Amino acid sequence: MTHVTTSEIREKLAKVLNRVARKRERVVVQRRGKDLVALVSLEDLALLEAMEDRQDVEDALKALAEPGESVPYETIRRENGLA
Repeated sequence: MTHVTTSEIREKLAKVLNRVARKRERVVVQRRGKDLVALVSLEDLALLEAMEDRQDVEDALKALAEPGESVPYETIRRENGLA
């Protein structure tokens, strides 16, 4: 994984974006020596989102298996001022 500063990213944005997009290189942008954001390819983002979706499904299945009373979605919305 490559690290660049915010100053470097300003100067070399096009080159860095090409490395991320074409070579699937992961780049961490740092500000004042601290990691700020990461640039990843769309393929890597899709993998991360798929992993997150899988975890959401597992969590939902666990919640459904828990004993107790179910509360309808509309009730939750109404109680939280979202309806």
